[in-house]
Amino acid sequence: MNQLQTSDYIVFFVYLIAVSAYGYYIYHKKKSSNLSSRDFFLAEGSLTWWAIGASLIASNISAEHFIGMSGSGFALGLAIASYEWMAAATLIIVAVFIIPVYLKNKIFTMPQFLSKRYNDKVSTVMAVFWLLVYVFVNLTSIIYLGALAISSISTLSFEWCIFGLSVFSMVVTLGGMKVIGYTDVIQVVVLIIGGLITTYLALSLLAQEYGFGQDIFKGLSVLRKEAPEHFHMIFDSSHKYYKELPGLSVLIGGMLINNLAYWGCNQYIVQRALGADLVTARKGILFAAFLKLLIPVIAVLPGIVMYVLHHKGLFHAEMSVAGVVKPDHAYPTLMNLLPPGVKGIAFAALTAAIVASLAGKANSISTIFSLDIYKKYFEKDAADKKMVSVGRWAVVISITVAALVTPALKSLDQAYQFIQEYVGFISPGVLAIFLLGFYWKRTTAAAAMTGALLTIPISTVLKFLPLWTNGAFPDYPFLDRMTIDFVLIVVIMVIISLWKPEKEADQRAIEVDPNMFKVNTGFVIGSLLIMGILTALYTVFW
Repeated sequence: MNQLQTSDYIVFFVYLIAVSAYGYYIYHKKKSSNLSSRDFFLAEGSLTWWAIGASLIASNISAEHFIGMSGSGFALGLAIASYEWMAAATLIIVAVFIIPVYLKNKIFTMPQFLSKRYNDKVSTVMAVFWLLVYVFVNLTSIIYLGALAISSISTLSFEWCIFGLSVFSMVVTLGGMKVIGYTDVIQVVVLIIGGLITTYLALSLLAQEYGFGQDIFKGLSVLRKEAPEHFHMIFDSSHKYYKELPGLSVLIGGMLINNLAYWGCNQYIVQRALGADLVTARKGILFAAFLKLLIPVIAVLPGIVMYVLHHKGLFHAEMSVAGVVKPDHAYPTLMNLLPPGVKGIAFAALTAAIVASLAGKANSISTIFSLDIYKKYFEKDAADKKMVSVGRWAVVISITVAALVTPALKSLDQAYQFIQEYVGFISPGVLAIFLLGFYWKRTTAAAAMTGALLTIPISTVLKFLPLWTNGAFPDYPFLDRMTIDFVLIVVIMVIISLWKPEKEADQRAIEVDPNMFKVNTGFVIGSLLIMGILTALYTVFW
């Protein structure tokens, strides 16, 4: 039944009041009138390791996971979990080799790094790219999937859901990074507990349908028996979904490029750690890596459960639109099966994920626009109070624009794959520019600008050339296109840097000290534990 009961509303409003009250408390812990721009954008020095880790996950996990990843779980199976499990390994690389570079060089925004390492032109071009992707791909897809889910389990219309999510996320974001960071702790607790409860009840329902009572372990065995094809992590070239997840590319190719760009060169994510010291930042990132291991349990398994139930002949009407099965309807359909009260918890978990992610994205948009566009080109001497005001207006405008564009996404089947593919149009170029900027002093500004300007055209040509040539050019999976794009841009940047060296290149080099990469024993033990778990998972589900 697509309706929340009284008990569901009570649970949801307890969550809503708790987040709002805690946010208000954090906001007024310091006098709001003295809120500096550094406090607003970075919460400098005030986030603990557990707040950083929780905020990383809360900002990362959104409707694209609950709805989009469950939809891909329905269609592809456990293989889609590589986005999460390989991210855990990537976070360790980021903590050891990337975060220290930012902190050592006092980098607070990604365009600031580009400006310091290359020049303002490169910085501005990439800032504009990021703003466009954040608003028109990330914000819109999060609002769309959130509105789709909430309208599916309540009496609210799709349009009112867009409005409500937009307003709530604006309110959270306007308090600044410190409010976002600490309210994200509540959001993570809610989304993980709510997600685990939903998965537990999904497995119980499956066991019940197959005559095993409510034994969730029997439910898991039913999943393996009824959908064995959904429990392979690595697809071979004959698999019908090879183009979405092309074999070993999910381990060492495009997936690694995708994850390194996302976790190491993305304002939206890196911002959480930039206001902390190195030890605290690393602890927070390692904590986030452990939490990432849990995400497929709450986001992918429910999708596979719905696949088995649908395959058995159940929920055809709920899963279809005009007779066409829509994988992204898997999680909303499951939520409608939950008992009163529990549905409220799932509803709160979903809302927590959506709002936390929207708030994080909007804060990053605000940071980049305010510090790298407005202050640089409109008012160089703007006072802190003015910068905070500009940042808040950037939040309101960006979320409003995204909300207006959101209805255009209604035609999507698997929104998660849409997000990954189109964000992947700029990721190879971003990663090439950053890695060469970190570790090769001879990389020139001209090379970086070329890389920035070529990444989208190369991705576009690789995507559409098979169509333009009637199949004469190979139709590569998008993860493989990212690998090709990355390699081409690195080669082009190296050639340009060697062909026309710049005298200023050495002077603009980023300070890199080998001692920065040393880690303590606790970090080593935690990293080895994560890698051991990943090795076991890929061995069992290869």
